Amino acid sequence: MDTVTVNMELPRDVLLAADISTVGASAEIMKFLAIQMFKERLISFGKATELAGMDKLTFMELLGRKGISLNYDVDDYEEDLNTLRSLDL
Repeated sequence: MDTVTVNMELPRDVLLAADISTVGASAEIMKFLAIQMFKERLISFGKATELAGMDKLTFMELLGRKGISLNYDVDDYEEDLNTLRSLDL
Protein backbone atom coordinates (compact mmCIF):
# COMPACT_ATOMS: atom_id res chain seq x y z
CA MET A 1 0.00 0.00 0.00
CA ASP A 2 1.32 3.41 -0.95
CA THR A 3 1.22 5.62 2.15
CA VAL A 4 1.42 9.27 3.10
CA THR A 5 2.54 10.52 6.50
CA VAL A 6 0.30 13.14 8.08
CA ASN A 7 1.42 14.95 11.23
CA MET A 8 -1.23 16.73 13.25
CA GLU A 9 -1.70 18.33 16.63
CA LEU A 10 -4.82 17.72 18.68
CA PRO A 11 -5.88 19.44 21.86
CA ARG A 12 -5.37 17.08 24.79
CA ASP A 13 -8.98 17.63 25.92
CA VAL A 14 -10.22 16.21 22.60
CA LEU A 15 -8.39 12.96 23.30
CA LEU A 16 -9.69 12.98 26.87
CA ALA A 17 -13.26 13.54 25.67
CA ALA A 18 -12.90 10.61 23.27
CA ASP A 19 -11.28 8.48 26.00
CA ILE A 20 -8.16 8.02 23.86
CA SER A 21 -4.81 7.56 25.56
CA THR A 22 -1.94 9.63 24.17
CA VAL A 23 0.07 6.38 23.99
CA GLY A 24 -2.26 4.70 21.48
CA ALA A 25 -3.74 7.81 19.92
CA SER A 26 -2.55 7.17 16.36
CA ALA A 27 -4.03 3.67 16.23
CA GLU A 28 -7.33 4.79 17.75
CA ILE A 29 -7.62 7.73 15.37
CA MET A 30 -6.93 5.39 12.42
CA LYS A 31 -9.76 3.11 13.62
CA PHE A 32 -12.08 6.08 13.94
CA LEU A 33 -11.15 7.26 10.44
CA ALA A 34 -11.66 3.78 9.01
CA ILE A 35 -15.08 3.49 10.64
CA GLN A 36 -16.23 6.90 9.44
CA MET A 37 -14.94 6.45 5.90
CA PHE A 38 -16.59 3.02 5.69
CA LYS A 39 -19.84 4.36 7.18
CA GLU A 40 -19.95 7.12 4.57
CA ARG A 41 -19.13 4.53 1.86
CA LEU A 42 -15.94 6.33 0.90
CA ILE A 43 -13.88 3.13 1.19
CA SER A 44 -14.66 -0.57 0.98
CA PHE A 45 -14.88 -2.94 3.93
CA GLY A 46 -11.50 -4.44 2.98
CA LYS A 47 -9.81 -1.04 2.80
CA ALA A 48 -11.40 -0.04 6.09
CA THR A 49 -10.04 -3.13 7.85
CA GLU A 50 -6.62 -2.40 6.39
CA LEU A 51 -6.76 1.24 7.52
CA ALA A 52 -7.91 0.22 11.00
CA GLY A 53 -5.11 -2.34 11.24
CA MET A 54 -7.59 -5.05 12.17
CA ASP A 55 -8.63 -8.41 10.77
CA LYS A 56 -12.05 -8.56 9.12
CA LEU A 57 -13.85 -10.37 11.93
CA THR A 58 -12.58 -7.98 14.61
CA PHE A 59 -13.48 -4.94 12.49
CA MET A 60 -16.93 -6.42 11.83
CA GLU A 61 -17.45 -6.84 15.58
CA LEU A 62 -16.33 -3.25 16.16
CA LEU A 63 -18.85 -2.01 13.59
CA GLY A 64 -21.56 -4.06 15.30
CA ARG A 65 -20.76 -2.57 18.70
CA LYS A 66 -21.07 0.87 17.14
CA GLY A 67 -24.38 -0.01 15.45
CA ILE A 68 -22.98 0.33 11.94
CA SER A 69 -24.30 -2.05 9.29
CA LEU A 70 -22.10 -3.66 6.68
CA ASN A 71 -24.03 -1.95 3.84
CA TYR A 72 -24.53 -5.32 2.18
CA ASP A 73 -27.31 -4.75 -0.32
CA VAL A 74 -28.95 -6.72 -3.15
CA ASP A 75 -26.30 -5.64 -5.66
CA ASP A 76 -23.55 -6.92 -3.34
CA TYR A 77 -25.43 -10.21 -2.92
CA GLU A 78 -25.89 -10.67 -6.66
CA GLU A 79 -22.23 -9.89 -7.29
CA ASP A 80 -21.19 -12.47 -4.68
CA LEU A 81 -23.63 -15.00 -6.13
CA ASN A 82 -22.24 -14.50 -9.65
CA THR A 83 -18.71 -14.89 -8.32
CA LEU A 84 -19.62 -18.17 -6.60
CA ARG A 85 -21.31 -19.46 -9.77
CA SER A 86 -18.25 -18.60 -11.84
CA LEU A 87 -16.06 -20.62 -9.44
CA ASP A 88 -18.09 -23.68 -10.42
CA LEU A 89 -18.10 -25.13 -6.91
